[in-house]
Amino acid sequence: MKVALITGITGQDGSYLAELLLEKGYMVHGIKRRSSLFNTDRIDHLYQDPHDPNQRLKLHYGDLTDSMNLTRIIQECQPDEIYNLGAMSHVKVSFDMPEYVGQVDGLGTLRILEAVRILGLEKKTRIYQASTSELFGGMPENKNDKGFYDENSPLYPRSPYGVAKIYGFWITKNYREAYNMFACNGILFNHESPRRGETFVTRKITRAVAKIALGLQDKFYLGNLDAKRDWGHAKDYVRMMWMILQAEEPEDWVIATGVTTTVRDFVRMAFGEVGIALEFKGEGVHETAVVKSINQERYQQATSIDYRLSTIDDRTASNDLRKTANEKRKAVNEKQPTIGQEVLSVDPAYFRPTEVDLLLGDPTKAKEKLGWVPEHDLASLVKDMMESDVKLMQKDVDLLKAGHEILKQVE
Repeated sequence: MKVALITGITGQDGSYLAELLLEKGYMVHGIKRRSSLFNTDRIDHLYQDPHDPNQRLKLHYGDLTDSMNLTRIIQECQPDEIYNLGAMSHVKVSFDMPEYVGQVDGLGTLRILEAVRILGLEKKTRIYQASTSELFGGMPENKNDKGFYDENSPLYPRSPYGVAKIYGFWITKNYREAYNMFACNGILFNHESPRRGETFVTRKITRAVAKIALGLQDKFYLGNLDAKRDWGHAKDYVRMMWMILQAEEPEDWVIATGVTTTVRDFVRMAFGEVGIALEFKGEGVHETAVVKSINQERYQQATSIDYRLSTIDDRTASNDLRKTANEKRKAVNEKQPTIGQEVLSVDPAYFRPTEVDLLLGDPTKAKEKLGWVPEHDLASLVKDMMESDVKLMQKDVDLLKAGHEILKQVE
């Protein structure tokens, strides 16, 4: 049985990768940071009791800033494959905590490589380093002849996150060449899913759209609507991670779809999934989006809400509780989206100090040498995310209808 170690197993990519490796018969070890909260939502469905004699998923407390801890875990696990997915990966936040992102995303990679070397596992353990499209920095002069970024494009990171990741990228190449280690960089372009962190722009969009459709929120705010990204589905990207470590030779690979879309169009597609068409007005920081029309059949199909005021009599509740609950039900229904409602505004606070306007990857090498082809397009990705977030936010509607309070989470 092959053994894999995943840093960042509780994240989006780590959870999908753990699923994939378990399906392939691996013993999977994962590293999670110690917290007073469990923070295992994405992998709870994979959990096995440690007393189970057939346990194939085991979690370890660890941190990429702790060399001795990482070395001990690797020594205990004796992994055939290590997937270093752990990182502080929020680009905007990296400007606020540049030293921390350098410690985790940059030196954290070195700590893993050095642990493998010190333990004498250079020939046994294959290492995947999660690199990023932020290495390229969106510099137009660094594109290839087709207008894409590929494995040979010059690097020019434009954020502390990108700078930290470029160290991880080059130290991985250095250890590969210096110690003949099977260490590879996967240069991942943007990849999303229903498990994406709530503060990342795509998930922020789908959560907000779901809340607006269900009457839980009036509007939300974004930064640069003109920014273009190459968005793929995380399921496709973790499959490629595994394929990279099954290759005959260690190399670096671009993982991308080769298709670009603006943030504005992603917003438009998300609202379209709940039957709402938008009209964008103004330019730059003054741009807004208002509801142009509502397809009531599609809206009702997506939200399970009749586009009319309705209350439900709860015969098991007291008169006072029933009155309070019905008032809250009415408040929820009265806030359902209406024609002309402003649902989006631009807030300069969300702009980055150095903005990357366009990132578009060339996955030709991955397709030709490893046969990797994405199984999801952007439309199916948006649909997947919207269906998941509408279902998630409907729980808040149910709580309000029952007279309870809900969490106020704003980023």
